[in-house]
Amino acid sequence: MKNTRSLYYGHRFPAVVISCAVRWYFRFQLSLRDIEELLFERGVVVSYETIRRWCNKFGAAFAHRVKTARRKPGTTWHLDEVFVTLRGEPYLLWRAVDQHGAELDILLQKRRDKAAAKRFFKRVLASCPEVPRKIVTDQLRSYPAAKAEIPELANVKHVFVKASARLNNRAENSHQPTRERERRMRGFRDPERTQVFLSSFGPIRQHFAIKRHLLRASLYRKQLGERFATWHRFTEVTQNPSAF
Repeated sequence: MKNTRSLYYGHRFPAVVISCAVRWYFRFQLSLRDIEELLFERGVVVSYETIRRWCNKFGAAFAHRVKTARRKPGTTWHLDEVFVTLRGEPYLLWRAVDQHGAELDILLQKRRDKAAAKRFFKRVLASCPEVPRKIVTDQLRSYPAAKAEIPELANVKHVFVKASARLNNRAENSHQPTRERERRMRGFRDPERTQVFLSSFGPIRQHFAIKRHLLRASLYRKQLGERFATWHRFTEVTQNPSAF
């Protein structure tokens, strides 16, 4: 019988160290040097550049496993776009979330025209197993123009809201963690690297971001423990993280 190679084949550091470093980077507002210091305190000597390579290599794979295993997306999509500046140039970060606030997908683009909206709709459709029953957007005209040209969405109910009405808060609030991380990183730089980072950042952060204010402490700890157990399965970690 053919043996399957480990996910961490060729790495001299154990899986538990790499898994923790990647989780810390995408879950908390920590820099690579912060994580280097945290690992050093635990007796692990590794440079921040090595941690960067770990995050680049494993982040997308871990985020994909998280998205695949989470519950089925809701039937209402909230779409919104926000301006981000990369090295002095304005870009649009398009984001889609369901009615529960779960991020469906994101896409960084230069424009907000019909072609950009159509590209984003197709990307979200590719990542979601089912077509929504309702789509909620602001009054950007690119949305209905693009939606009309996509057969799967042509007959889906489309609700428009005014920005001042704050009825699309699901999508608008979903930008807040990105804004916080943008400030912590002192701005994003390269468009391609930003797209890769944010595509991993959203799912991994949300995997652990349980709505604590709605739960009793005992139930919160139970759910968080389940999330950690799931994460260890995703990342193929068998060793207890507290052991290093």
